[in-house]
Amino acid sequence: MNKAGKIISVNPPRAIAGGEVFIECENFQITNTENFGCFFGGEAARIIGASRTRVIAAVPDTDFDSTDVEIQLESDGERSNSFQITIGRKIAEDLHLVANPAVDPNDDAIILTRSGSRGQQLPVTLFRLEKTGFLTEMSAEIMNPTGVAFDRDGQLFVTARGDGEVFRVSGDEEVVPFATDLGIPTGIAFDKNGEMFVGDRGGTLYRVTDAGKGESFALLEPSVSAYHLAFGAQDASLYVTAPGLSSFDAIYRIDRDGFDEIFYRGLGRPQGLAFDRAGNLYAAACIGGRHGIVRIAPDGEAAEIFVAGMNVVGLCFTRKGELIAATGDAVYSLPIGVEGILLD
Repeated sequence: MNKAGKIISVNPPRAIAGGEVFIECENFQITNTENFGCFFGGEAARIIGASRTRVIAAVPDTDFDSTDVEIQLESDGERSNSFQITIGRKIAEDLHLVANPAVDPNDDAIILTRSGSRGQQLPVTLFRLEKTGFLTEMSAEIMNPTGVAFDRDGQLFVTARGDGEVFRVSGDEEVVPFATDLGIPTGIAFDKNGEMFVGDRGGTLYRVTDAGKGESFALLEPSVSAYHLAFGAQDASLYVTAPGLSSFDAIYRIDRDGFDEIFYRGLGRPQGLAFDRAGNLYAAACIGGRHGIVRIAPDGEAAEIFVAGMNVVGLCFTRKGELIAATGDAVYSLPIGVEGILLD
């Protein structure tokens, strides 16, 4: 009998570097602490836990030849069968993201940030990741950029938590103040009518008029870091996370009149949000002790870990069906064939 046993399944079947996957197996034999291992595309992985029926392993931080990567177990020099999963390709690093990236509807470039600590002015804080894969510096100078979003006319807006403002960035990267006196503005989203909503992590959600005037729309509990906002795929409701220190945080749903309810509860530090066209909500969060991107059913009744990853803060979808996962310092692309609603 093969001492490495047989791999039955891997959960989740998608991950980025550092993500922890559960490998369900049978007859995996461990006779001492040095004679067994787990390999991703031939690269040894760090094993977090192992038994005859389950191995928990962290994805190696390496450049695989493909996003389709084979996993194998090893024991006493024998290898198990292979099992294929999708590993995200690192497409940018040396950043500081604290919320979702955004896809430019004009040319499909991805807008990324190097936010810095509050009050820290860095030489370059905004970047464009072009379709060609080149990361270019933007000349727009904004201190502590946090949330980035495009309106329906393709204009880029950026919240700056250090200044308490929202800025508009023109096509030639000129920075124009748009709205002020918004507390510590973090999350930003536009509804289907083109109205802007901004979340002050102190507890206020603002509806911002075309003239840049912020009007209190709803009140929630304060966040220790940032509010994250997204509008639903199948309704006009605003969905919000306000990450705290609990492992049982909620995602809130707010109707057009500003009344809130809990859409889903049971997440650790939920952050960036995005919807697919089927109405599933994706959240950068922890569920059941597992970190990464969580997928929540349209009715909010079920949730599962969808992509394994550590320190994931945001995400978005591209026109090509890629999921873009952002950690605090890097960005990954996973070809999963899911269409988002961010580019309408």
